[in-house]
Amino acid sequence: MHGSTLRRVVRSEQTYMTAAGPVSVMRTLYKDRSDPAERSVVPMDLKVGIVGGFWTPHAASQAAWVVAQMTPKTGEDLFRRMGNMAPSKSTLDRLPKELAERVNDDRASFEAELRDAMIVPEHATTVMVSLDGVLAPMNDGGAVEKKAKTAARGQITKGPAGYREVGCATLSFYDQDGDCLAAVRMARMPEPHKASLKKSLLAELKCALDQRPDLRVVKAADGAIDNWTFLHNEVPDGVEVVDFFHAAEHLNDAIAAAYGVGTVESRRKFADLRHVLLEDPEGVTKVIRALTYLRNKHPGKTDVAKELAYFRKRRDRMRYAELREQGLPIGTGVTEAACKTLVTQRMKQSGMRWGKEGGQAILNLRGWVQSERFDHAWAMLAAAYRTEVTLLNNVVPLRAAPL
Repeated sequence: MHGSTLRRVVRSEQTYMTAAGPVSVMRTLYKDRSDPAERSVVPMDLKVGIVGGFWTPHAASQAAWVVAQMTPKTGEDLFRRMGNMAPSKSTLDRLPKELAERVNDDRASFEAELRDAMIVPEHATTVMVSLDGVLAPMNDGGAVEKKAKTAARGQITKGPAGYREVGCATLSFYDQDGDCLAAVRMARMPEPHKASLKKSLLAELKCALDQRPDLRVVKAADGAIDNWTFLHNEVPDGVEVVDFFHAAEHLNDAIAAAYGVGTVESRRKFADLRHVLLEDPEGVTKVIRALTYLRNKHPGKTDVAKELAYFRKRRDRMRYAELREQGLPIGTGVTEAACKTLVTQRMKQSGMRWGKEGGQAILNLRGWVQSERFDHAWAMLAAAYRTEVTLLNNVVPLRAAPL
């Protein structure tokens, strides 16, 4: 369409959604008559940057922000109570998908431009790279098939049938005292090995290190093998740490297996060893020694042996006292929170099932909001809807207008 000369074909009235409410406008449609398959266009829409043929840019921005936070039905109720514009539930539901299609026209370039606007906090001394995942209900999760197979075996279905893992990742910046200053949060709908999520995370880290090569890199996750394969082999050199709170959970499981769940002795032993693991420079060595003793004392308690193997395999990533002394973070709380706020709060409400495209459309918006990138991302999107339109002068109609 760029550079084409179009002819007027019809005038018609259209209602647009503005931030002040619906407005009806008489507009003119034009078309390239040399191509019968070409769709008509509205120069006014192109010049203003009308989104989806209905929203003015400012109204679309408001609606996108709202639907990122809440369901379209709740968003419809919110706008109705506030007055001014009152988009319907179905209109709000379509908007994120419309925006996602525009992003996907050239997602790599869009994300690169968004990254270029990154400003590393002035007082940041450390950047942490972390990723995790959370199960979400999917349309293609195979819930019916899984339940049928379970029933055929004469069993009752347990666990999240029909759920698949949504990948979450964060790039977070810390000062010399280990306090978090800012974070980039992102999520991707289920995909093999979190491939595109990992690619985006690496690009974010490269951008940060290009800007601040003095930053210390910390790589953190729970014990998942795939996450650590990526962090160890593909992320630039840095300190590797297993999230302390995951390690503490495994320690609690080992103690409970030996002394009983919730017993006084179990709680006391766990509190003592947790303190050792966190505060003692030889903490993980002493924990391994204590678990070895429990395994030998309770050879029939297989969970003790399993948790002992967990600590032995990851001992080099459990130097918590040393890392804290250096002012480095030892937990993946930012990533855990992203799993909850990016995905769980919005995508795991009662009765929800998600398709890949619709879910990613919401995750795009929520990721921008929670990374304080929404305004910049919206400016880029709004610009993508605007087109330069040239009006020809001295146009003479081919036939006289009726009197």
